[in-house]
Amino acid sequence: MALVNIDDFRDLARRRLPKIFFDYIDGGSFEEETMRANRSDFSRLTLRQNVLVEPQPLMLGPVGFLGLYSGKGEVKAVRAAHAAGIPFCLSTFSIASLADLRIVTDGPLHFQLYVLEDRSLCEEFLRAAEYAGVDTLFVTVDTAITGIRERDVRNGFRSLTRVTPDLFARLALKPRWLAEVVLAGMPSVRAIEHRPEFGRGALEQAANLSRRIDKTLSWKDIAWLRERWTGKLVIKGVLTPADAVRARDLGCDGVVVSNHGGRQLDGAPSTIRALPSIRATVGTDFCLMLDGGIRRGADVIKAIALGADGVMLGRAYAYGLSAAGQAGVAEVIAILEREISISLALMGIASVEQLKALGAEAVSTL
Repeated sequence: MALVNIDDFRDLARRRLPKIFFDYIDGGSFEEETMRANRSDFSRLTLRQNVLVEPQPLMLGPVGFLGLYSGKGEVKAVRAAHAAGIPFCLSTFSIASLADLRIVTDGPLHFQLYVLEDRSLCEEFLRAAEYAGVDTLFVTVDTAITGIRERDVRNGFRSLTRVTPDLFARLALKPRWLAEVVLAGMPSVRAIEHRPEFGRGALEQAANLSRRIDKTLSWKDIAWLRERWTGKLVIKGVLTPADAVRARDLGCDGVVVSNHGGRQLDGAPSTIRALPSIRATVGTDFCLMLDGGIRRGADVIKAIALGADGVMLGRAYAYGLSAAGQAGVAEVIAILEREISISLALMGIASVEQLKALGAEAVSTL
């Protein structure tokens, strides 16, 4: 079967992955209303048609546990990103470390940080980022308390800390996936595997790391990071103009308009709905990225027209990785780039910069 769009890769990923891992990628919190709105609200916007572009406004955002979806998944993803000339951001919850990635690429690396109760471990993460030449630190602020992701609860994703006989039986239903992951070595959260208090193996380490995320995170902690981190600092998880202004006033370099892919507060607005008022409030000179619901090149165009400087891909490239490894990620990027180029040409727009200049004139609501 030809894989011609992101949904095709999603379908193949669903067939290839054990259910426990596919549902972790694919699912949201509670009723999954916000996750669905991230997609459906894009369809409420139409593009102006009149009867290619420079480097695309894309990056691969942080997705946890890529190495569980495909052996050495983080390495495959970063190679695909840098071959396409776009940045890659590594999640704290990764099966590879920043040092692992720096061995295989000299391209731009970003790092996504969860602020932990143990500030000494935060400092350790920051030193590792500095050593790896990380340009931008993305601080996720919307997960101090984790939303209930009912698919994960049913599958036991966060309650399991080791491979039980029952879990192994479920994993063995996908023998090709299992062989690939096993051949890559025992998965662990590399950033903390040297710390025995976190246990052994990715499941136990991730569970222990999750419990240590600082539940009292506040703006004073962002101010501390701004003083400590000399590179670019971006706050990920902003949905209101007031929070974007607060981040800007603290000296942050930008924010990501994000609801964590609909995996946290169910009932929160979609990111494309929240974007215009944030841009109107912070002005044109402050960097705004957007994630959540990007499946088509037209989605990227709509986000740029309504004020985003660029978008971060999450599920879209995770589906590609799960379905076909590095080649799958590369093809997901290529599909979106083709769709952006063709759509802009059909709109009579010569470049992303021209799209930004047109702004909301390039779209209308249904």
